[in-house]
Parts: sequence; C-alpha cells; structure tokens
Amino acid sequence: MKQTKRPVSAKTAVSREKHKIDATDKILGRLAAEIAVLLRGKNKIGFLPNKDIGDFVIVANVGKIKITGRKIEQKKYYHHTGYLGGLKAKSLKTLIVENPAEVLKKAVFGMLPKNKLRAKQIKRLKFSSS
Repeated sequence: MKQTKRPVSAKTAVSREKHKIDATDKILGRLAAEIAVLLRGKNKIGFLPNKDIGDFVIVANVGKIKITGRKIEQKKYYHHTGYLGGLKAKSLKTLIVENPAEVLKKAVFGMLPKNKLRAKQIKRLKFSSS
C-alpha cells in the first residue's frame, strides 16, 4: 500500500492595517469597545473567533479621554501581591493622573476574549505621545 503525503496548508499571510484613533473627548468604554473590535478583526470579512487577524491600533491624546458619571471617584482597580492581606486598590482618579494609557489598556483588555489570543491582541495596541 502506497502512502501519499497530505498537502501541507501554508499559513496565509494576514494583512494588518494600522488604525489611528484620536481619543480627544471620547468616552472611555465606547472607545475601548471600538478598539477591541479592531484588535480582534471583527470588522473583517474573514473573521473567525479562533484566528488572530486583527489590526494595529494607535491611540493619540489618551489624556483627554472623557469619563462619564461618578466613576472617577468610585471606580477602583484591584490587584493582589500574593502575600496574606496583600490586596491593593488604586482609584481611577489616581491612575488617570499617573498613566491615562493604562486606564484605556485595562478597559480594552477586559473586552478581549479570555484565552491565549488576548495576550497577542493587546500587544498590537500602541499609544502615541502626540
């Protein structure tokens, strides 16, 4: 019996575009949802949830982003150090003063799927200083 080799499917090259977004006077959650769609590639015709075909997103003027409601006083970001009693909290007000790009990155990170693709997709989110 003669064995035939299976055809090896070559990885198709993914064409990644660069999207530049100005965050001036845009609402945090709505902008994060828009960015998450672009990073996942849901705006493309050949979208599949298990394929990473998203684009690069460059965000400018992150410091001028709008936060609605009373979130600026009430919202807190938590992390644990790993030690007993090591739960740390930081308010949105202090985080947006220190690093406004981190606030947007955390919002987008929460909107991406919780699987192995998320780490690859969030790396395509860049922030420009202008």
